[in-house]
Amino acid sequence: MANSTLTKQRSEAFRSTVALKSAMAVTGVILVLFLIAHMYGNLNVFAGQEAFDSYSHHLRVLGQPMLPYEGFLWIMRVVLLASILIHAYAAVALWARAKKARPTRYQNKKALQRTYASYTMRWGGVLIALFAIFHILHLTTNDIAPGGPSDSPYVRMVNGFQPEFWYVTLFYCLSVIAVGFHLRHGIWSALTTLGANRATRQRALNIIATVIALVVTIGFLVTPLSVTFGLVG
Repeated sequence: MANSTLTKQRSEAFRSTVALKSAMAVTGVILVLFLIAHMYGNLNVFAGQEAFDSYSHHLRVLGQPMLPYEGFLWIMRVVLLASILIHAYAAVALWARAKKARPTRYQNKKALQRTYASYTMRWGGVLIALFAIFHILHLTTNDIAPGGPSDSPYVRMVNGFQPEFWYVTLFYCLSVIAVGFHLRHGIWSALTTLGANRATRQRALNIIATVIALVVTIGFLVTPLSVTFGLVG
């Protein structure tokens, strides 16, 4: 009987609002760190094909011989997939819980001080998920290959953002901007959830969230736009 009660209490604790918010915060931090590392990798395109392809190859052999070929990448993929699923589940659960607790919408949105970023978190997350799938099929697996497939990651990048494929560049840019809005609110929310929510720190939290979101957004936009406008090729 005691074990059954303890198990029930643990189950309820994992489904609590605090646990869900903490899960979102921790997985969000993992995803932000990945985005920053990925952004750095993309910027290697400005060093030329040899440097960019070498960086891509290095990721595949990282950890050898302790890890098999692409072992590090598969570990990273599993961690990222788990983080995305946990992040999405926590977001949906919290949204459903909030909607159930407040069945009627607030009339005065200004009183809620809802930023544009927080207002678009839900649909921005959907767009980001669709973009992630397209991005993997385009630049990782080479299943979507505007401009032609290639074994070279650099060539795939350059081919995919040529001016005649402006719609690919446009979709990429809109998705990255959505990521920026998502990051702006998400970083602030994560830092608050993790305890950095003192009144004296609110301005600093806003600045940190805004700066990181801007750096990541601009860092990801520079590459496709540079290719489209002929600065890289």
